[in-house]
This record gives sequence, C-alpha cells and structure tokens, in this order.
Amino acid sequence: MPHRLVLLGPPASGKGTQGRRLAEDLGLAYLSTGALLRSAVEQGTELGKQAAPVLERGEYLSDELMCSIMGEWLGRQKGGWVLDGFPRSITQTDFLSAWLADKSLKLDAAILLEVPLDELLIRLGNRIECPECRWSGRKQDLNGADRCPECGGVPAPRADDTPTNFRSRLAEYEENTLPVVSRYEQEGLLHRFDATRGPDEGAKRLLELVKSLKSHG
Repeated sequence: MPHRLVLLGPPASGKGTQGRRLAEDLGLAYLSTGALLRSAVEQGTELGKQAAPVLERGEYLSDELMCSIMGEWLGRQKGGWVLDGFPRSITQTDFLSAWLADKSLKLDAAILLEVPLDELLIRLGNRIECPECRWSGRKQDLNGADRCPECGGVPAPRADDTPTNFRSRLAEYEENTLPVVSRYEQEGLLHRFDATRGPDEGAKRLLELVKSLKSHG
C-alpha cells in the first residue's frame, strides 16, 4: 500500500536528507518545495522569477502560489509520496486535506523532526546541496571529495543559508507551521521524531517508524 506522508520541522532539521532517503526506501515520490523553487530560480522560469525576491528575503511563497504548485504536482502522482516543506500553514493544510478528500484519499502521517536550536545553527553552517540533482547533506558526507555522491555535481552551501535568513525562516516556521503541528496532533496524525541522530541512524529509525504505521491504501 502506498504511503502519503508529510515531513514537518524547523529549517535545518533534516527534512531534505531524511525525506529523500525515506522516499527511496519505500519507493515513493518525493517533493521538496524548497529544492523545486531553487531550481526554478536558477532556470529563470516564470515561477522562478516570482520566487527569487521572496527567497532572497528568507521568506516563503504565498499560500495561493504554493497550493497551485502543489495541486499540479500531486495531480501527476500515481502512487504514494513524501512531502517536505508542505504544508507550511493552516491554509495549505486545508488545501491538502480538501485535495485528498476529493480523491477519497487520506494522509497517513505527519512526522515532526525535532532538533534543539543550538544544533540547528551548527547544521546550518555545515549544510551543502548539489545544484544539479538537489542532493543535500553535510560537508563531511563528501569524505574529502568535492563531488556530489549522487550525480558528480559540485555541492555548495545554499544561497539562502545565511544566519539572517535562518532566523527569518525560523520565525515564520514558529508563526505559521507550529499551528499545523497542533492541527495534525489534534487529528491523531502527528508523530514526533528525535532528529538529533546521525543521518544513517536517523534514516533507519524513521523507516522503522513509518513501517509501523497503518497505511490508508
């Protein structure tokens, strides 16, 4: 049975790393809204032109635009998926619930990756991403090489990973996404996950958690 999963958590909590691995382990589609938008900016698409100034300020795109993008992406999927970076607000949560209900589908779980603030700041300075395939990880994951382990591209720090942008994104997360956490908790869909472990141990534990859940088919 395919799973439909949402990953929640503050910036630098590991949603990209763990979301991608979880999707690969379970054979699910994976979408990082952040990676999608950064690619659009680099390619100079119409979406990218709208997104660029917003991302430069360390802010998130409007609910209207994000829901439009997500509706299009979800409509192309044939099986289950892992969403990283959506929903970020109650409006987006309502959109996803309505979209699923319209297809007689349900969300299986919302998983909250929990990491203390001091560790988030350390991770921020250590985080890199490949501009070619959007692999993300830590500098030490390259094992002294300068090439992406997935495609051979050249990973680098993300352009939006400045301390100022991080503080902005964290404040926006606390204002807009913590109510989403509360909503999913009230609905019995929220699972809290200690994301302070290393990537490999974290991936193993997260896979165990998801396999223990009941899929809605």
